Order: sequence, then C-alpha cells, then structure tokens
Amino acid sequence: MRLLRISSLFLAAGTLTVSCRGGSAPAESNAVAAPKDRIVGAIEEREVVTLDGNTHPLARPENDRGPVAPGSRLERIMLLLKPDAARQAELDALVEAQQNPESEQYRRWLTPEEFGARFGVSAGDLERISAWLVTQGFSVEEVPAGRRLILFSGGAAQVEAAFHSAMRRFEAEGAIHIANANDPQIPEELADIVAGVVSLHDFRRDSTIARLVPIGAVGGRERIRAQNTEGSAHYLVPADLGTIYDANPEYAAGTDGNGVSIAIVGRSNIVPADVAAFRSYAGLPANPPVVIFDGPSPGLVSGDQDEATLDVEWAGGVAPQAAVKLVLAASTETTDGVDLAAQYVVNHRTAAVTSVSYASCETAMGSTELAFYNSLWEQAASEGISVFVSSGDSGASGCDVGAASHGSKAAVNGLCSSPYATCVGGTEFTESVGGGPGVYWATSNGPGKGSALSYIPEAVWNESATDGGTGLWASGGGVSSKFTLPAWQQGVPGMDGSGMRAVPDVALSAAQHDGYLIILNGNSYAASGTSASSPSFAGMMALVAQKQGGAGTNNIGLGNVNPVLYGTVEAGGSPFHATPSGNNSVPGVTGITATGSAYNMATGLGSVDVGLLVKAWPGAGAGPSAEFTVTPSVAALSMLPSRPATFTVAVGAMGGFTGSVVLTASTRPGVTVSFSPTSVQAGRGATVTLTAANGAAPGTANLIITGTSGGVMQTATIGLTVLPTPTLDVSAATGTVTLMQGKSIAVPMTVATGGAFAGEVKLGVSGLPNGVTASWSTAILTANGADNASTILTLKAAASALVGAATVQVSATGDGLTAQTQFAMQVTAAPVVAMSLTPAMISVQSGGTVRVAAVVSPLGGTRLSANAASFQATGLPLGVRASWGAASLTATGAVQVTLTLTTTVGAMIGTSQIGVSGNVRGADTGSNYSLSRQVSLQVSRPPLLRTGPHPKR
Repeated sequence: MRLLRISSLFLAAGTLTVSCRGGSAPAESNAVAAPKDRIVGAIEEREVVTLDGNTHPLARPENDRGPVAPGSRLERIMLLLKPDAARQAELDALVEAQQNPESEQYRRWLTPEEFGARFGVSAGDLERISAWLVTQGFSVEEVPAGRRLILFSGGAAQVEAAFHSAMRRFEAEGAIHIANANDPQIPEELADIVAGVVSLHDFRRDSTIARLVPIGAVGGRERIRAQNTEGSAHYLVPADLGTIYDANPEYAAGTDGNGVSIAIVGRSNIVPADVAAFRSYAGLPANPPVVIFDGPSPGLVSGDQDEATLDVEWAGGVAPQAAVKLVLAASTETTDGVDLAAQYVVNHRTAAVTSVSYASCETAMGSTELAFYNSLWEQAASEGISVFVSSGDSGASGCDVGAASHGSKAAVNGLCSSPYATCVGGTEFTESVGGGPGVYWATSNGPGKGSALSYIPEAVWNESATDGGTGLWASGGGVSSKFTLPAWQQGVPGMDGSGMRAVPDVALSAAQHDGYLIILNGNSYAASGTSASSPSFAGMMALVAQKQGGAGTNNIGLGNVNPVLYGTVEAGGSPFHATPSGNNSVPGVTGITATGSAYNMATGLGSVDVGLLVKAWPGAGAGPSAEFTVTPSVAALSMLPSRPATFTVAVGAMGGFTGSVVLTASTRPGVTVSFSPTSVQAGRGATVTLTAANGAAPGTANLIITGTSGGVMQTATIGLTVLPTPTLDVSAATGTVTLMQGKSIAVPMTVATGGAFAGEVKLGVSGLPNGVTASWSTAILTANGADNASTILTLKAAASALVGAATVQVSATGDGLTAQTQFAMQVTAAPVVAMSLTPAMISVQSGGTVRVAAVVSPLGGTRLSANAASFQATGLPLGVRASWGAASLTATGAVQVTLTLTTTVGAMIGTSQIGVSGNVRGADTGSNYSLSRQVSLQVSRPPLLRTGPHPKR
C-alpha cells in the first residue's frame, strides 16, 4: 500500500508551475517539464556495476570479527539518486544566477517540492526503483521532497543479496562496528540514475567540540564568570562576540535575527532548562528553541548532547531573536543521524540558515557520502539555505580526532569541502599583541556579562599538545581531494595553486584560551573547537539575512554565501580580519602558516566585522559614494615608556572607492607614531607603531588617526594611556646565612613592585656551593602596580656539602625587568662520630660465651647522649644468640655497650661475619648518628672426651 501511494503521488506530479518572488517567473521558467524516465525495461540484474570507493577504510580484513547476523534489522538506509547531465548543468547555472544581482533568478529560491519537480528523479524512475527495493525484501520508508533520495529498511541478509556486499563486524577505534566488507554493486539498469548507497556502516561523524572544561563550583553551585578567571583565560559570552566582532551597532539598530530561522543539525536532544539558564545569565530575551524529530527520538546522547547544547545556545546567543530549530535524528546501524537530520532540514526547508558541527575525514568518506553532501548542499543553496559547517579540530590532519596522539595525513572535513557549504575554521585571540589582556578585557562584567573592550588580534587556532600530552586541537583546513577550485576562490591571494577547493572559508575564535561559556545539565563549562565557531557564524549570518529584508517570505534566505563573502574581499574594504600569524600544523602533519594574506587554508578569509559585512552585502547600501573608512583594530591602548606598542588600521572602501589613503596621526607630547606603509590602498591596512619617550609622564589622551585621499578625510580616535614606568625590587631578610652540613635554613624574601608593573614575577637563585640546593615556598608571584609579596627561600645542605664561604645571588624577573639581591653564606662542617669493636676478631667453642665491647666515640667536639641509644647484631650463624647490655657514657664522652654472644652445643662450626650497628643521638645537635661495623666470630668444637677402658696394646 505504501508503494502504491508513493507511485500515485509521483504520477500525479506531471508538470509544475514555479511561483517566484515579486510576481510570476520568467517565461522560460513558468512551465517546467517533468524529468524524463531513464530506466527502460525491467531491472533484471544480469549485469551489475560496482560502486567504487564505498567501503570504510577501517573495514579491513585484519579487523574482521565475523558476520552480522542475517536477520539483523538495518534501518533508514539512504539510496542516493542523481539527475541527468543536462539537468545537473541547469541546476549549477541556476544556483550561480541566484547569487547574481543582474539575473532575473537573483534570490528566487525554490521550495523543496519545486526542486524535486525540476531537478529530482522522474516519477516513473522512482516507482521502478522503489518496486525493485520491495522485490529485494526491503520496505520503502520515505521519498523526500527533493526526489534525490529513497530511505528504506531491511535485514542484513537482504542488503547482502541486493547489493552483493557482505555485512561484517569489525573491531576498530576501540569498539565493535558493523560495515560492508566490499563495495556495493547495483544492477546495470540502475547505473545511470543511482549514485550509490550513502552508507552501510556505523562509523560516526565526529563532534567538533575540542575540549569541554568545567568552571569551578562554589558552595555546591556553579560559578559563572565571563571576565578574567584563570590567569589569561576568559570565558566568552554572546556580549563579548558582539563587541569583538562588531555586531553591537546592528543590535542597537534592532538587527537581532528576528524573522530568520536557524537549523541546528544534531543527533541528541537537549535539556530546555539549560538554554533558558544560559539566555538568562547572558541577558538575552527568552526565546526557547524548537525541537524537531526526524524519526524516533534519540533521547539524551552523551557527547552529542554537549554538541547540540553548545550549538543551540550560541546560534541563538548571537542572533537572540532568531527562531532556533534543533533537528534531531537517531543514528541507525547503517546511517549516521547527522546525515538523516541534514537531509530533513533541506527537504523541509526548515530554516534559512543551517549549522553543522560535525566532521568526517574527506578521504575516509566513500564517494557516495561525498556526493550525498555535495548534492544536498547544492539543493540547500537553490532553496536559499545558507549552510555553515565546522572545519574540524585536528588541524591539517583531518583524518584524526582531538584525542589522537599523532596526525596521520593531511585531509579536510568532507562535510564542508563541497563548494556549496561555508566551512568555518578557528582562530585564537593574541592579547599580547598591542598591550596585553588589560587593553582588551575589563576587570568586571558589563551588560550581558560581557567584558571584552574591543576587537582582539587573532592568530590561527592551534593548542595542540598544550595539555602536556599530544592532543590535536587546531583549526582544520587544507585542500579538497575531491572538488575543484570554484570560480569565486580563483585569484584570491593565498590560494596554493593546486586547482582544488580550499577550506575553510571563514573563521571565528575557537580556542580553550578564551572558551565559549555554555550551560549543560545545569552546570557551566568552557567549550572550545570549531564546533562553537560554526553556530556563532551562523548567528551572524542570520543578522545579515534579516538586514536583507523579506522576513516571513520565501526571500529571507541568502543561499550559498561563499561567492559574496569572497566578492567583498575582491571589491576592496574587506569586512574580514585577515589572520596575520600562526599555523595549523599538528604532530605528524605540517599544515598551513598564515602570513596576513587575504586568504589562508587554516582560517580562510579570517574572522569577520559584522557591521562591515552587513554594509558590504549586496542590496544593503554602501553609503555615500567614493568614500572610505579608517578602522583601527583596537579602541583603546595602554603603553609603557621605551616599549613600542603596535596595532593595525584597516582602510575600507565604500561606494566603489579604489584610491589610496595617506595616514597621519596626532597625540600627546612625548609619543611618536609611525605607519607602515604610510599610503594604503583601499581594502588593505597598515601597522601602527607607537613609542613613548623614556621618562614620559603617565596619563591618558586621545590618539587621532587621519586618513586623507584627495578632498576626502576620515578620522578614528583611540584612547591612549601612557602608564607609569614599572619598578621591581627583591630583598632578603638577612645579609648573612650560616648553614651546617645536613641541615636546612629558611630565608624570608620580599618582592616589591611599583608603577604599572603587571604580571608574574619569577624568582631564581644562583651561586650556591656544591651540595646546597634551594626551593621556594612560591617561585612565581603575581603583582599589579604597587605591591609587596613575601616568599620563603629554603636552603638545604647535603651531608657532603662543600664547607666554606659563598655569595648567593637571588634574582626576580617580570614585565621585562630584572632585580637582584645577594647575601653571604657560610657552610660549616657537621659533627661526626666513630664506632669501634673490641676485639674485632673472637673465637669461642660451641656451648661457650664471648663478649665484645662496642664504643661510639665523638669527633669534632660532638657531645653524645646514651639515652635512646640502640644497637643490634645481624648475620648471626645457627646456634648463636646476641644480647646487649645497657649503654653508658665513658669519661671521654663516648657511648659504650657490651655485646654478649652465647653459643649452643650444636652451634654451626666455622667463621662468620656479624654486623654490628648502632644509633645514638647528639646531645647538643639533636641529630641521630647511625654507624655499623663487623666482628669476625669463629666457632670451634670443644676437645673430644673419651670414656671406658683403654684399648689394648
């Protein structure tokens, strides 16, 4: 019955009239002919065609652990279908025209049903393929609206028979998996229309959360702080991204995502209270997400719940009034829930913006899996859906995950290498550029708990092995092995010349150094990875989509945004912060090094200035013609005398400006400003270097940067603070230290700072005599401004330490300064003792007794105590017993004791070495002295006694 219903629906489709925005479609698009049938005759399977490249690389013979039970149920398998070459070419042209403002098709998006009728498989072919699946024992579950997929289910035996591929169990990645052992085969009659089976295995896509670190609890409740909390680390909240990436002007103007929907692709449910708590904490309006299930609910899935929660909270955090829709699908034995949820989003046109925070190594994905995502994302583009996918967290080694100890080979994420997806990489903030964290972060939270003060310079995200191990945590990127270089990437500075699609396209902060705050199961965490970059960028693009208008209509989407993103760079006045430094190399694989060019394969075009991107988007209006902007990378800057400070200034174009701009600056006396270069072309930037003269008076003033071109002049103002010169001093509580061998002594030390001193003070010591070691109660101190800190230097002399005088140097370094102090040190000899045994050699007949006097004598003026003295004998032969008399002091101050050795008649005959050890205490030093000697004991038989008559002579 299900098959008949599907068949009737297809046959009723016939031709379709396409409705378009703003009236009827152009004449050539009004009546779209239905796709023609391409399957002629019966599907007889006399010849089969192998679908090469569709066996998972870990499904190897050495990993084989036996067959899958024939009756095992395999659910929701996806059969991928393809159009004929002419229709594919037509689709390619349409998607390109939809991004061309000069085309009649500009932003005339299709519905999924329109896409299926125009670019899907014919109703007749769908009927025949579905009938063939039924004859093989399968049940057809669904034919999505795009008419390029058939979802079906059946047993393992049916899969093996229909696709001539053995289903086996494999042990890999520490678990048992099921997978096809060889490439599937299909009847020759299907070869022109069936692209393949998307997957026949349960190797899953990887979440791109790099690390998830709990934020400490206080009093049993989680403490959430967005400002500086652990050294130089900060926890990001949406308000911080609004400041850093210049979205605040758009928020102030009412651009908040209202009327735009964002779909999150996931495979686990979330706890709604987590999202509510996150939004409440971040000062966001209540706007709960909508959860959509494709098939049975997966429930709360460990690991995937983390991912879904992060994506929902941050997509909605950046676009607070957008409708966030979490689309969930449970993974089956053969199909990843990510794949199922992604196709649902596209075939239901669930949202104008979609974010996917999962990754699979492109070279490990089967050819059908790659074709599935390329086809799906192109369909999304035709429907106006903008797709954003994390680039991955393993740097250049895209076939490995974060816990891998060593990269295997260069690869990229196959879920984003399609040119119809926007691949989002990762950066990390480099607060050390331009003055340190104090320039970019406030010491307390502002509105929305934000503490960022301005844009923060960025480098390529790479925190690999920073935990003391060998983890791979860096921005994924490189070149595709499958897709060629799209037109909009050609000619962009920074491309490698391979002629292949390069990823990522853009990037946002992804480092644990400044992790994204999330609330999960009622607790707060700092998350890192491109997993956070993708939904955050999706939220930003929701702001752009809202600004373009059309809320509530089919025009709200932006489609494939890549041509426009790259076009803004080519047009000058780039809205991106090109990444100037860093790389995505990981242990085992050399990656890409950023040099500041417009593009690099670690962070793409770089991070974005949302305000500039909104203005640069076609149709947004670029403002007055033939003008430019001067935009510093910082809003405020602090510096020290004689220590140059640098930042960058970007020259952006508006209204087609193409000239050059001369940069000059004015500020307070005693500060000089230089630009490199001084004349800047539109769309480029310059490095600004400031130097305050030594002894310059502290204070705050404005730094005004002026750009001049022809009769046009633009200015930018930065708050400049010259800080008081930092000072550093260290002193010891004493000038002389006397230390006895074997003893230790504590020396109190004081560290004093002043002026604008900030950061850590590291302490060191040198000049110690041989045998003397040093340790600190606190070796690294933190100081800010005028501050005094105390620590203890403990000196310990070994028993063999060199006796004599020395001068010990103590140094303190920090904030570019070094201070020293010294004190005299005298190492004195430790008192010693000696032990003697009298006699040292003794003889005794078995059954007899012998005594030994043990004397411990002081040397070097030591006084000994007989109290608590103890002695013992070891190595006694069989039949010999030892006993000790009471210890006493002699007239010379020695401790003496008598050892009595008693032998039995059956004592072992012969010579033995008996160990004698003693432990005595110094009466004046309190030290214990342990000594040992040996005594030689010879046991002999007594004379033989005869009884009875004398022998006869």
